[in-house]
Amino acid sequence: MSAPHDPLVLAVTACPTGIAHTYMAAEKLQAAAAEAGVRLRVETHGSIGVEGAFSEAEIREASAVLIAADVAVAKDRFAGKRVLATAVDEAIKHPV
Repeated sequence: MSAPHDPLVLAVTACPTGIAHTYMAAEKLQAAAAEAGVRLRVETHGSIGVEGAFSEAEIREASAVLIAADVAVAKDRFAGKRVLATAVDEAIKHPV
């Protein structure tokens, strides 16, 4: 289980239709983070828009950012952060 002082990782999930894969990836990443004791916040870019948008404070605090998306996601707000980008299917199949 993660603690408030553990490093924070942010994850963005998005797929072309913004329905199933966006949320499946979010769930898989959250489960893997919980199992590993990592603090994770997920922002989904789905068919109903952006949910769980990161605050500026969260972005400042974040140690790293994972973008699991098959569509373009603006990365400029993560300037200076370690950013890893992968396909949304990869986050579903191999969330660790």
